[in-house]
Amino acid sequence: MPTAKWPKTLPPLSTEQQVRSDQFMQLWHEELARRSRYGLVERFNHTFPVRHSPANFRTTLEIGAGLGEHLDYEQLTPEQARGYYCNEYRENMAADIRRRHPQVQTIVGDCQQRMDFADGYFNRILAIHVLEHLPDLPACLYELHRLVNKETGRLLIVIPTEGSSAYSLARKLSAERVWYRHFTAPYFEFYGREHINLVPEILAELHPYFTIEHRTCFPLPFLPFVFCNLCLGYALKPRDRPLPG
Repeated sequence: MPTAKWPKTLPPLSTEQQVRSDQFMQLWHEELARRSRYGLVERFNHTFPVRHSPANFRTTLEIGAGLGEHLDYEQLTPEQARGYYCNEYRENMAADIRRRHPQVQTIVGDCQQRMDFADGYFNRILAIHVLEHLPDLPACLYELHRLVNKETGRLLIVIPTEGSSAYSLARKLSAERVWYRHFTAPYFEFYGREHINLVPEILAELHPYFTIEHRTCFPLPFLPFVFCNLCLGYALKPRDRPLPG
């Protein structure tokens, strides 16, 4: 369970700042879906989990589902669509998922808290650019391990190489520009409380619950280093029991 390091404490937001945060999160997801300039990155983000999904899965939990963009990359049978649950923290974004993808289930809630599903309910759990945002990451991973099927299930994640020179440059040329098109407040107001978990921290917290089955780097899979890549994809197999802490 969570150690003394967790949860990380973030400064409170004023009402105005919270409104800007919610608005920008939606604006940024819309920008990613609309702009072809992000096409290669987005294709990696969303095709990695599809390529490494377990065969014949029936149930899926996608945490931090955003606007449901990942569903555009899936080819679900009617049974798989009925068993697909989009978890989103922000109600304004969950409303868009319901409108765009009524064939799946959309639930609003905090993935760092217990969810109303039985142990081992899901064959797949997807976390696409989510784990880096969570102040109580260990609590989330504890819950995901509880929810994934221990025999056939997989946790499929994509995380950014936050802190690398490549990612820092990419952020300045993309999300930071979008922010200043809409707001005059400093971008750090949003960004400084979002990507709060770095790659080594995330991997360390995953280790007690999951083993790495496959890893891919983007855009340079032949150079498996953080500093020169933008994203990392991991297919993870759940341990039968968490390792003792």
